[in-house]
Amino acid sequence: MRPDRRATALWLLAALLVGLTWALLPRIPQPLQYHDFADRSTCFGIAGCFDVVTNALFALAGLAGLRFLSSESGRRAFVDAREALPYRLFFFAAVLVALGSGYYHLAPDNDRLVWDRAAIALAQMSLFAAVLCERVSLTAGLRLLPLLLAAGLGSVAWWDWSEAQGVGDLRAYGLMQFYPMLLIPLLLRLYPPRYSGDRDILTVIGLYLLALLCDLTDHRIAELTGLFSGHTAKHVVAALAMYWVVVRLKRRRIL
Repeated sequence: MRPDRRATALWLLAALLVGLTWALLPRIPQPLQYHDFADRSTCFGIAGCFDVVTNALFALAGLAGLRFLSSESGRRAFVDAREALPYRLFFFAAVLVALGSGYYHLAPDNDRLVWDRAAIALAQMSLFAAVLCERVSLTAGLRLLPLLLAAGLGSVAWWDWSEAQGVGDLRAYGLMQFYPMLLIPLLLRLYPPRYSGDRDILTVIGLYLLALLCDLTDHRIAELTGLFSGHTAKHVVAALAMYWVVVRLKRRRIL
């Protein structure tokens, strides 16, 4: 297929999968036990200390990325300077993740979780737009960027509103979480690269999926290690995934 037909087929497939997922999956409320994290550490009077302080790693990854983009090497990393915009938003969102997640873990509840998830949604949609700019076209990526950001934040707002109405529904947020992780490998397969480093993009996705697995096994990992919980490990691995974006930008080549 020609590139334009590939794009059309890709978006039609994505829309079909989104529609089917929404139609077939039942409403998913936020389990209240989610806020019962396995981390029992205490420092400086802060309960769940490891879950709080490891958020600093997100800020470090974001600041490292912003510093690189402002350097001469960072400016030479792009064919077109406008391609840096979604990366700037991604690294800025990483700093917001540190703030939002840190705020949430000081007193975990649904109201505080909104800020954590909003920052995560901004980061994911920004990275997705960055790949669109590099793989499909700069125009398509930049035009879709505000729509993707709105969709990500909208999914969090929908969940928050539905919880307030007593009919909590995580489906939209779940779709925004997982579909970029599915679509990015498709983009890598369908469109020729303008930069080296496809393996690094897949590494970022792999680390993010590993972070989600750590989160799902929070208490189990705490029982096995006796040192740290799965959610603490999630923060470390997810921050590494964000920093790996910096690694990719530093060592990739223009093809």
